[in-house]
Amino acid sequence: MSKYKAYGYKGSCEEREGRSCVRYKCGLPCNTIQDVLHQRPNWIEVKDDGEWDFNWCDVGWLRENFDHTYMEEHVRINHFRNHYELTRKNLMVKNLKRYQKKLEREVGRIEASNCDFFPCTFALPSEYHLFVEEFNRSPGSTWIMKPVGKSQGKGIFLFRKLKDIIEWKKDGSRSEEQKDGVQVKSYVAQRYIENPYLINGRKFDLRVYVLVTSYVPLKAWLYRDGFARFSGTRFSLSSIDDKYMHLTNVSVQKTAPDYDHEKGCKWQMQQLRRYLTAKHGREVVETLFKEMDNIFVRSLQSVQKVIINDKHCFELYGYDILLDQDLKPWLIEVNASPSHMPSCQEDYEMKCRLLEDTLNVVDMEGRLTGKEKRVGGYDLMWNDGPVYREDANLQTYGSSGFTANTHLGCVNDREKQLRQLLKPFPCQRKA
Repeated sequence: MSKYKAYGYKGSCEEREGRSCVRYKCGLPCNTIQDVLHQRPNWIEVKDDGEWDFNWCDVGWLRENFDHTYMEEHVRINHFRNHYELTRKNLMVKNLKRYQKKLEREVGRIEASNCDFFPCTFALPSEYHLFVEEFNRSPGSTWIMKPVGKSQGKGIFLFRKLKDIIEWKKDGSRSEEQKDGVQVKSYVAQRYIENPYLINGRKFDLRVYVLVTSYVPLKAWLYRDGFARFSGTRFSLSSIDDKYMHLTNVSVQKTAPDYDHEKGCKWQMQQLRRYLTAKHGREVVETLFKEMDNIFVRSLQSVQKVIINDKHCFELYGYDILLDQDLKPWLIEVNASPSHMPSCQEDYEMKCRLLEDTLNVVDMEGRLTGKEKRVGGYDLMWNDGPVYREDANLQTYGSSGFTANTHLGCVNDREKQLRQLLKPFPCQRKA
């Protein structure tokens, strides 16, 4: 169990007796998701080879077991079979580039320009020569190197000289026979955003949560809460070797000598939105958040044709967005297993709300009609087409004149909304 103060309703065994239960399996170590599952009324954990209705697994389990597992109609699992088409750094960029070319070919350049939200990126070693051409066009620029299959800032470094990545050039020049004997490390080389938006001189990025319950048709929900992750050192391009300055990952920042474990290094999304609105005005900030909505939808559409849709699957994505000094949002990467390990009590409670509402949307208990536009902190963003607010004003922003049904960084009055939306659990009715 978590070290943080218990959150939410905890049903007793007596209350569960005689009720039909949801049997769940969770392959993650002690974690926030374990707490949320354990505290959910009428949900019972099964161990080892026990039959389950719901499985919150890691991607390793999925890779080894998905193709050999028979799932009945009602069963749900928290990953799509080939989720990596969006969540591996090289494949995400490959799919986005392909989708952008398709839009330009079929609709035109203006429509394709709506996908200009990811930095110039090359897969190494396979695209090394293309990368060198681009590198030589802008001498002195800063680039960032990232291993495609790692997370939490592992293996990342910045560079300005080709000699710093000579090892990957060697990998790219090996013959196929040589490659069979030595596994080639795959990286992406990405143009570093040298003008990030700073608060108190520090760089930050945003973690936003998007839940996909179907790819055919595409159905995606945007969570109201999220957070900004700050670096602990004031930003400067004069030192590109300082990971505490350039990498915002909490797993990196918490190893800094002066890291404050009580305060952490995060702002809640509502706090950030209030700050930006006070500084730049409501209209500018609404435009920024609308551009982020565009990133979420376009990135999902870029993989819609390649993801293997399965009615048993859903996916909770963690999007990493960076703002530049012009308040343009950039997609840095998408995570298939966003960390649910909390950095403080406030972070723990936010992630509990997120995970509880994820289970509410997945709806193993069958309490929803399927027509909801909002469930707790989730707002339905896309349902085989854009979703608009019920109180949409024809004068509001947006090319169609309607306002998108998204509320990222707005008030999350989820408990009131859930009371109105959901019937109580059977074991809560007596109370």
